[in-house]
Amino acid sequence: MTEATRLHAIVEGSVQGVNFRQSAARRARALGLTGWVMNRPDGSVETVAEGSRAALEEYLAWLQEGPPAAVVRGVSARWEPATGEFERFGIQY
Repeated sequence: MTEATRLHAIVEGSVQGVNFRQSAARRARALGLTGWVMNRPDGSVETVAEGSRAALEEYLAWLQEGPPAAVVRGVSARWEPATGEFERFGIQY
């Protein structure tokens, strides 16, 4: 079994009001990840996801592009040990 890992990322650019959270949640669920995604007051989007390193790397690559209407200017990512605290992937408001 592959050991779970955690990705904590902040996506900057024109990433709010462009269906980013919903698209990110769909992508994460399709990859079998758990965690959350949310808009931040500064206009960025934050996400924490747990799963296999390979699935998280695929999710990170998606975050660097985002949905078609998004303009991603940068992604800061941090790798951490998984905590196993999430049961599913959700959108936080």
